[in-house]
Amino acid sequence: MSELTLVIGNKNYSSWSLRPWLVLKQFGIPFQEIRIPLYGPGAKAQILRHSPAGQMPILRDGAITVWDSLAICEYLAERFPAQQLWPAYSAARALARAICAEMHAGFAQMRQHMSMNIRGHFPGLGMTPDVAQDIKRIQTIWRDCRARFGNDGPYLCGAFSIADAFFAPVVLRFATYAPPLDDNAHAYMATLLALPALQEWIAAGKAETETIPALEIYR
Repeated sequence: MSELTLVIGNKNYSSWSLRPWLVLKQFGIPFQEIRIPLYGPGAKAQILRHSPAGQMPILRDGAITVWDSLAICEYLAERFPAQQLWPAYSAARALARAICAEMHAGFAQMRQHMSMNIRGHFPGLGMTPDVAQDIKRIQTIWRDCRARFGNDGPYLCGAFSIADAFFAPVVLRFATYAPPLDDNAHAYMATLLALPALQEWIAAGKAETETIPALEIYR
């Protein structure tokens, strides 16, 4: 069996990289990590050596190359079926896939005004009316998931799944920008932030020294 290699960007900033990284870590799937600082000297050429799309994250599994965080997670779910990366029950699995797709394609205003920045602390900033609507929708998703599947475990669909990895960067954004949240959202944030794997990512992000001015909009 070939060793998996995951190519990621800066841990402080790269929300897309976090998602498959957290899946691999949380499910105990061995992999080699290659970090390429975003927008650094020669970064684009380095990324292109791993994938013709020129985007991260990238998963390499022998001769197979997969890019895009959702495609990587789907590949991992097929590659390691015994791990149950998606929920075991069909109703929970369908919901998990739907909210991952919504997260993958949506919430553009939150992404723009509340970019992931683990080292930052900007309470109250970035809260435009459109961002408030994004946050309202996210809280509704979390509340609905926990109401339907909370008896099966502390995560969105019971046990930890790809869905939780997809909302992990949102949890980190909320920690940075401290928007008003309901009790359910705070409880779910505490659950994810307690994960040793996520704490490992946070510690590594805080230890990074690179700064990307375009993503430091509130400094």
